[in-house]
Amino acid sequence: MHDTCLNCSQPIATKYCGNCGQKTSTHRYSLKHFIEHDFIHGVWHVDKGVLFTIKELFTRPGNSVREYILGKRVNYFSFVTLLLLTATISTLLSHYSGMDYSVLVSDNAKAMMNSLQELMMSYFKIYLLLTIPFMAIFSYLWFKKAGFNYSEHLVLNSYKTAADMIALVMLTFIILFFKNSAIVMNIYTMAYMTFSLIYGVWFYYQFFSQVGYSKTSLFFRSLMIPVSFMVFQTIVGLVWGIVALILKS
Repeated sequence: MHDTCLNCSQPIATKYCGNCGQKTSTHRYSLKHFIEHDFIHGVWHVDKGVLFTIKELFTRPGNSVREYILGKRVNYFSFVTLLLLTATISTLLSHYSGMDYSVLVSDNAKAMMNSLQELMMSYFKIYLLLTIPFMAIFSYLWFKKAGFNYSEHLVLNSYKTAADMIALVMLTFIILFFKNSAIVMNIYTMAYMTFSLIYGVWFYYQFFSQVGYSKTSLFFRSLMIPVSFMVFQTIVGLVWGIVALILKS
């Protein structure tokens, strides 16, 4: 304990500064303290940190993220850090697993693919991150009456994408035990797409379950968010391909 806050220099008498909220028992960093406290407590603690956030995302996803957005944030891992962490782990696992998305596409189909589709297959994790603002637009439009602003829709879709990334990590880890082939990659892709769709509907349904929609409307709107994005993605791909053909001719 210190007599004054090391962050804002205000007098303190309790465990937390009444002016800025910083803990009064701050400490000098050391390797021992980092391992025993910051890493183990901050990452693996069952009541907060990474494991707690992952548990919440896969047991009560919409409810937990809604609570986070409405203010219950102390126990949850930052969605930005979680996205970066899961994307990095997934990318490393993909590299060492020798995964090759090209086996999913025939030679004739490869010749017909435009540059946008090639980029999506080559940098799938980056593509997932780039979908967040677009998914936020569709969730905002379908649930506009719910009263959440666009920034809050960005946060909720960031956590949803983080869960997708975690699923990718688990699937990629399983792939490590199999030889890369078209069959394995097809199973991997179908498993991920099925999970993403079902999880997404469950996530949105739960998140917006407290804002007055009927169950039928709630389910329909939750389903239409990924469907709307798929339609949008198809249109963008077609336009991109037409423009690319025009530029080549």
